[in-house]
Amino acid sequence: MELLLFLSFCFLTLSGLTFAAESGPPDTKVIVMEDDDIILPCSLSTNENIEKKLFVWKKEGTVPLKVVFMYDDGTYSKGQYEEFKGRVSHFPEELKHGNASITMKKAQLGDQGNYTCSFPEIQPEIFRIELVVGAASEPYVRMLQEKGLLECKVSGAYPKPTLAWRDSDNKTLESVQLKDKEERGRFYIVIQTTVTNPGCYHCVATQREILHQIPSSETCMHGDIRSGSGIIEATLVSVIFGIIGIVVAF
Repeated sequence: MELLLFLSFCFLTLSGLTFAAESGPPDTKVIVMEDDDIILPCSLSTNENIEKKLFVWKKEGTVPLKVVFMYDDGTYSKGQYEEFKGRVSHFPEELKHGNASITMKKAQLGDQGNYTCSFPEIQPEIFRIELVVGAASEPYVRMLQEKGLLECKVSGAYPKPTLAWRDSDNKTLESVQLKDKEERGRFYIVIQTTVTNPGCYHCVATQREILHQIPSSETCMHGDIRSGSGIIEATLVSVIFGIIGIVVAF
């Protein structure tokens, strides 16, 4: 995690960002998975020293806006909302370079939304950052009593994933969706497929909005599947294919 934050920090420092108008759309989108740490970027293009200045981070969507982090001439956390206490910090060594970026620990779905970073004493423009938080778990797979019937289930995911059964050649198999339910902002989905040939199969959950994909463990079937005499094996070959901690500048 420390390496991820360091690389993200270096990227933000080197790439630079543009200011967004106060009433305009976010100029930066940051994507993170639930329970991971993330950096929200904010830096003056002039690299002006802000060690003795005021900068404020707020979250939009509430009245009044929630104070996420406030720094004022060496002091910070003044007026900070309870939900951010102990979870948000800045980079003291970077203040002299005009960098007011913050780190948020263990991102939650409730953290998702638009954030603003402003320098009231220096300039009227503000940074606007959209934070997208995703939740995902490895698909749960099992073989049912029926011959060759495989089931795949994902619980508590966000945003809504698509599920697909695939064979060892990564070919997508036809499947039937049995459940598609949203509860408290999380999605619960179940699909089934029937296989007739011996081989290895796995289920893949894809969340395109956050560029995240995760496969299940692999289920291998040998022998005569139709007669029910085949041998079933669950091979743990799960690998997470995802891009976590993404920063997209528009």
